[in-house]
Parts: sequence; C-alpha cells; structure tokens
Amino acid sequence: MSDRILVVDDDPGIRELLCEYLNGAGMVAHAAQDGAAMWHWLEHNRADLIVLDLMMPGVDGLALCRMIGDRARVPVIMLTARGALIDRIIGLEMGADDYMPKPFDPRELLARIKVVLRRTRQFPPDNQVDEVGLLQFAGWRLDTRRNRLTAPDGDAAQLGGSDYLMLRLLLSHPHRTLSRDYLAAQVYGKERDPLDRSVDVCISRLRQMLGEDVRSPRIIRTVRNGGYALAVDVVVEG
Repeated sequence: MSDRILVVDDDPGIRELLCEYLNGAGMVAHAAQDGAAMWHWLEHNRADLIVLDLMMPGVDGLALCRMIGDRARVPVIMLTARGALIDRIIGLEMGADDYMPKPFDPRELLARIKVVLRRTRQFPPDNQVDEVGLLQFAGWRLDTRRNRLTAPDGDAAQLGGSDYLMLRLLLSHPHRTLSRDYLAAQVYGKERDPLDRSVDVCISRLRQMLGEDVRSPRIIRTVRNGGYALAVDVVVEG
C-alpha cells in the first residue's frame, strides 16, 4: 500500500508542487490549507506522515505539531521560510520528526520522508521491546503495543515519533551509556552533525515528561563525553 502524505501549507503553489511530486514518486499525497482543514481530513482518513508549514494564519505550525503528537501520533516534517537554528530547535521541542527550511529541493524532502517513515516503522534488530508489551521503570510503565506512558499516579499519555523511539531504545539498554551518534543513527536514521541538537532536545522532552529535576536527573542521566544512560532498572511485566 502506498504511503499517504498530508501536505499542510497555506501556499497553494507549494501544496500543488509537493502533491504532484510525491504522487509522481509513488506516494498518495493530499493537501490542506490550514489546521482546520487538516483536522477535518484526519477525521476521515489515515496519514502516514504530515508535511507541516510553520508559518500559517490562525493556529500556527508549532501549535499544530504539538497537537498532532497528542491526538494523532503521526510523524511530522516541518517546513518554514525561517531557517534559524532556534526555530529548528523549537520545532523539534514541539515534537517534529524532522525540519526543512524553505526554499527546498523536493528530492531532499522525499528522501527525508522515506527516512522518517522507515525509522518510525522499524527499530534496531537487537531490541526486542515490541515482543514485551509492558515495561516498568522508576514507577512508570510503558505499553509498547499502544505507545502509552503511564505515570506513577496513573496519568497516561500517548507517545509518538522520536520521543517513543528514544525511550524504547533507552529502556532496552538500561545502565548502558548510549552515545549521541548511536542514538541519532537509531532514532533519526542519520549521522549526527556536531551542531545537531535533535538527540539532546528529545532527551530534554522525555525528562520533562518524566518530571525529572533538570539539574539532577535520576532516570535519564547525562554521561560526560559519552551520551545518555537509563539509570534505573527495567522490569518486564509481560
């Protein structure tokens, strides 16, 4: 079955260009001009990935990206005419899986779409978390079948995209230091650029979800000149 891509952009020229190109590449592309049209389409259709413009009238792309993570759990590639590093970091903090500044080459976007789809559907072969189902750590529980993270007090939240993959990877290697390069390759499917903070932003987001003390995190610890390590035991519940 062809991958279904939803292009959300208020520029009709970009919508038409991307849909035509993606359809020609064997995907099934649909378009929406704003957030309202996007939600209306998602109510009746399935999207494998959303290409989302940052700067739109009404609800902007950053707010929509966070809502997609909470409600739809569909991977997102964010587009914006603003290419500053801070905008990229903010987009990643909101849950975007990748980020491309305008203007861009449609061939590069297609390549990034394929990478994001591949990494959200697969996981490292040495990880068997999918067969486990439920994992408990520091009072938290991760249901890998439903992508649901449950807090010690019972509150639950859905995880999607890079947050879910990163947490799964850490849980499958407790008390082991995983380098940023390794995490970038496994979670983002690419080599890490020295200036790329995708891994650090994702870890920061996970720590916030887990209620960690930023100055002294006890669950996900930073290993100086090493990377990150899950510093608690993981119990398989079945």
